[in-house]
Amino acid sequence: MWTGKYVRSPLVRSLFLNMVTESEAPAAEWYRCTPDLLGDSLRPLFVQSHLDSSTKAFLKRSAEKSSWLFTQLYHSFVSTVLSPLVSRTSINGFLGRGSMFVFSADQFQRLLQISPDWKAERLLDLGAGDGSVTEMMGAHFREIYATEVSLPMRWHLQRRNYKLLGIDEWQQTGFQYDVISCLNLLDRCNDPLHLLQDIRQMLVPKTGRLILAAVLPFQPYVEIGGRWERPKEHLKIKGKTWEEQVTNLSNEVFRRAGFEVEAVTRLPYLCEGDMYSDYYVLDDAVFVLKASDGTKESAH
Repeated sequence: MWTGKYVRSPLVRSLFLNMVTESEAPAAEWYRCTPDLLGDSLRPLFVQSHLDSSTKAFLKRSAEKSSWLFTQLYHSFVSTVLSPLVSRTSINGFLGRGSMFVFSADQFQRLLQISPDWKAERLLDLGAGDGSVTEMMGAHFREIYATEVSLPMRWHLQRRNYKLLGIDEWQQTGFQYDVISCLNLLDRCNDPLHLLQDIRQMLVPKTGRLILAAVLPFQPYVEIGGRWERPKEHLKIKGKTWEEQVTNLSNEVFRRAGFEVEAVTRLPYLCEGDMYSDYYVLDDAVFVLKASDGTKESAH
């Protein structure tokens, strides 16, 4: 799960991190990839990403929030009380904390090979959380749809005026989507292959794209209330390194679901921190996928 260093005293931890986070942030490691270790078909599709201004701004905001000591103490108390009963996502939604950062607008555009003024009809963001990542992608779409199982997070999405769909409703709308985002959801659902196959059917033929982020190493669990359980369908991703697991995902999982990779990059999956850490970070592989129909058309 989320990684971080720990000091016994939360107050000392908070004060210490405010002083050293910027100098200790291992930003270079977040984006490191050895393309030669990727499979032959993936190697030319790798897009090198870097720490950019939008990512730095998110880290700065997270550091500022983590220094609000009394707010963080309140959040810690509420989390302790509710965690046996309510999912972590819902607790964060109730508290208005825990926003995620997957990619910046520039990184999104580079992956999809689109210009800043590119527009399409429909975006569907599956498992959209509080909508912060949805908002960044939404600048390119006339209609924005989202799904989310957490009720407090759904309230956040409604306040942003997104069109909310049920988790069994987005496949029954009678229309298709130009882009579907599935960000860090594959390891948190019961039937990941079935989900991928549903997504493929709901993309606009030929030009539709799936942007998918997966935390590596791949450790699938489903959160039910305050408990973590193994999913019904357990994808086994082979490989010890990031590059090996990316290659295995591409060759085994995506191919079985009827997709081929158009682009892939390595990015940090960032989450706002608490009194123990300015932010938390996981290792993401972010893919742009298209249906395996033999066409070579791009997102534009």
